[in-house]
Amino acid sequence: MSHRPNILLIVMDQFRGDLLTDSPLGRVAQLPNMRALMGEAVTFQNHYSVVAPCGPSRASLWTGQYAMNHRSVRNGTPLRHDTPTLPKALRAAGIVPELFGYSDTAQDPRVLEADDPRLQTYEELMDGFEETLRMRMESDDQPWRDHLAAKGKPVPPYPDTYLPDGDHIAAPAVYAAEDSDTAYLTDQFMQKMEGKPQGWFATLNYVRPHPPLVAPEPYNTMYDPADMPAPMTTKSQKGDRAWHPYLASAQDRQKPSSMVEGFPDLPISDQTTAALRALYLGLCSELDHHIGRLSAWLKDTGQWDDTIFILTSDHGEMLGDFGQWGKWSFNDASFHVPLIIRDPASTRMHGSETSKMTESVDLAVTLLERLDAEIPHTMNGKSLLPLIDDLSAVHREHSFSEQDFGNPVKQTLWMQQFKLRSDEANYAVLRTERYRLVQFGCEMPPVLFDMKNDGEALDVSDKPENLSILLDLTRKMLCHRMVNPDATFANTVVGGGGVQTGTY
Repeated sequence: MSHRPNILLIVMDQFRGDLLTDSPLGRVAQLPNMRALMGEAVTFQNHYSVVAPCGPSRASLWTGQYAMNHRSVRNGTPLRHDTPTLPKALRAAGIVPELFGYSDTAQDPRVLEADDPRLQTYEELMDGFEETLRMRMESDDQPWRDHLAAKGKPVPPYPDTYLPDGDHIAAPAVYAAEDSDTAYLTDQFMQKMEGKPQGWFATLNYVRPHPPLVAPEPYNTMYDPADMPAPMTTKSQKGDRAWHPYLASAQDRQKPSSMVEGFPDLPISDQTTAALRALYLGLCSELDHHIGRLSAWLKDTGQWDDTIFILTSDHGEMLGDFGQWGKWSFNDASFHVPLIIRDPASTRMHGSETSKMTESVDLAVTLLERLDAEIPHTMNGKSLLPLIDDLSAVHREHSFSEQDFGNPVKQTLWMQQFKLRSDEANYAVLRTERYRLVQFGCEMPPVLFDMKNDGEALDVSDKPENLSILLDLTRKMLCHRMVNPDATFANTVVGGGGVQTGTY
């Protein structure tokens, strides 16, 4: 392509990366359209979000920064208004980035009046995006709900919107599949983008398969719970709940009942886990159907070979592994997400997969370089274009993620149990090809997983023979933090020559 390509960036919410691998869940998941896309793209099988949950992960995705730099570390923690971002950089390059859905960006209270309604929710818009379609899960100003009401099918406000229409969790949603939030977002994108001039940039942000887990027919019963693989569990004799101090509060914070609406007494059992897994996969298959619709639309409108098609997720989902739900875990399932990039200019690489470690902060840098736009020096990511061109290219030797489990205005279970300040309630994860190191900001002991042997089923940090490995990974984590601090002015010098910014 000699002209500027279109960019279609799809961000799913809470979609596990292993669903598109040969994992136990991946062998069960029916995702034919996503797998077909993999056959025409480059797939990054070891791609990780650098932070969770939703707001922080999207802040890192759009700023290209680690959470330790942008510091929007919780849902509701503001992002500084002057933070360089992908949408701002695209605007500077003459490209209007259109957003369908949401960015979950809490606003900077320093630049708004105290009574500004944007300070009443964390589900606000990141500056720089053109909000072409506003979609929220919790807020009342929801065009999707207005759409259903106009069709004579009103739904109650959140969270009752997602109550199953029956007395069991596998009962269907109150809306039909053709009227679901996933279907509506897809329909609106195709309608609003019809006839757009070449060179558009759009991001679709699907809320699914984020809970509450309720699916419209036929997706609510598409999977038989009896076919679900059992969740992973520890080999420690202490059990999933007790082998590390962090875990009991993690399980208490988010129980299986939190994954559905209207069933507060849902038992903790193997049957519940299997049923919830089946619902989750049903929502993933619904998403897959609409990914197929988007691919078909691009082909039918003659844009397929002029469009870079990207599929990823903000973070993962534990789905009962090690007795945990949601994304408040240091395990891979919380952070491992898919990344599939189909660039029509790199057809010889289509169908390729790489196991190189990549991170969510890499995407913004990659897109700006691909569009020949200026890359803010505050971005921590590394371009994926060399890998897309040659899978043997050098990239990262490790990946890094972090999470805050504190709250400065309301103590979390961990803060109460261990008498922590909010700034102590955090951990960081460093992954290499073989090992996983989890380091806490408080006095909790570190965790070391040997993925070659017992994987995440056994912490081997206390074995004397692993002391050198533990020290080496700790050194790597320290070095990572030392070379990736906030670079707002770190590369700028003021002196006799005025203001100069270097690139060395």
